[in-house]
Amino acid sequence: MKNSLKKYVDYIVKNNNKVTMLGIGPMSPNLIQACFELGRDLDMPIMFIASRNQVDADEFGAGYVNGWDQYRFAADLKAIADKVSFGGDYFLCRDHGGPWQRDAERTNHLPEAEAMKLARKSYMEDMNAGFDLLHIDPTKDPYVMGKVIDINVVLERTVDLIEFCEEYRKENNLAEVFYEVGTEETNGGLTSLETYENFIKTLSQRLEDKGLPQPVFIVGQTGTLTRLTQNVGHFNEVQSHNLGEIAARYGVGLKEHNGDYLPDDILLKHPGLGITAMNVAPAYGTIETRAYLKLHEVEKDLAAKGLISNCSSFTTQLKKECVLSHKWKKWMTEEHKNITDEELLKNEELLQVVCELSGHYNYEKESVLREKEIMFKNLENFGITPNRYLINKIKDMIQNEAECFNMPGLTKAVSAM
Repeated sequence: MKNSLKKYVDYIVKNNNKVTMLGIGPMSPNLIQACFELGRDLDMPIMFIASRNQVDADEFGAGYVNGWDQYRFAADLKAIADKVSFGGDYFLCRDHGGPWQRDAERTNHLPEAEAMKLARKSYMEDMNAGFDLLHIDPTKDPYVMGKVIDINVVLERTVDLIEFCEEYRKENNLAEVFYEVGTEETNGGLTSLETYENFIKTLSQRLEDKGLPQPVFIVGQTGTLTRLTQNVGHFNEVQSHNLGEIAARYGVGLKEHNGDYLPDDILLKHPGLGITAMNVAPAYGTIETRAYLKLHEVEKDLAAKGLISNCSSFTTQLKKECVLSHKWKKWMTEEHKNITDEELLKNEELLQVVCELSGHYNYEKESVLREKEIMFKNLENFGITPNRYLINKIKDMIQNEAECFNMPGLTKAVSAM
């Protein structure tokens, strides 16, 4: 790796360059390959943002994406980068690290001391595996559900976790890591400018008093909110610009979460508004799942016309696993948040949306893999290359975002600093 993540942030923030970086949720190996191919061809860095549910230590159950723990994730990224001859910069980033950030920890209402202990263990494995950025997010708390966590509690936990990570890193002679702080959990609302600046100012002083590093990103709520397969929030340009200016005054980058499904007219404004980076995750899963479903439509059409001898039941199995997984519940609107499995199975239109938004959680289920193998074999025998189709559909989406964000050529520009 030639350039640090901080060098990219400094290039944008301190030199007022109109660029927004893209944080990419690692939803599948196909997505990883798509990113590296684009990074190679467009000369841009890749920032992978993995939640604890997606990638985590085996003792916590690993991650739902490809069964990755931190080490297998890092090794597979390198292998895929080598496979496509990507020689640029890419960064392993922990998204929403911290206590109660795995679903099971909240569901089981772990005591605070136990939740913080597990968070530290997870961060240890992140650093051991070579992660570059750790998101310190102690704002998930099953004991204050539906309420805003006291800002002093957030600050205390944030400083505590950064202090722990720095001590562990130095004791074990591990590489430097950078930090992201804050969260987007305001249900599509906006961050108060006063609250945002007070948080940065107070955190900065507490970190300085302890001789700890300042964060490179601070999350600010710009009004985005992902539900179903849409962004149902209300993006606010003026508020976003003001948040970016506040962050820049303290030498840090404004990080926007929930950037999924935003239209081009909003994406194009991001660099000029001073949004240093934007995270996207479920939308990439949706685009890949839609591509899978399209492949199955093609397979069914070939079978119906007698051009292949048999047909898989890929879509049926994927929809079944999606419903049973209940991974769709967090993305539902108020209208459907209490819908039962039985009701969902009878609502074909909503079932299709649920499959599109939660399909990626279920790619590794045995029944889905079995039907996928049959489908791929049928298509390949007919002369179709299904995996290339999947990768290209993902690339189309990411390339559009990257070009809206002025990312092509970024690696060369930063290397020249």
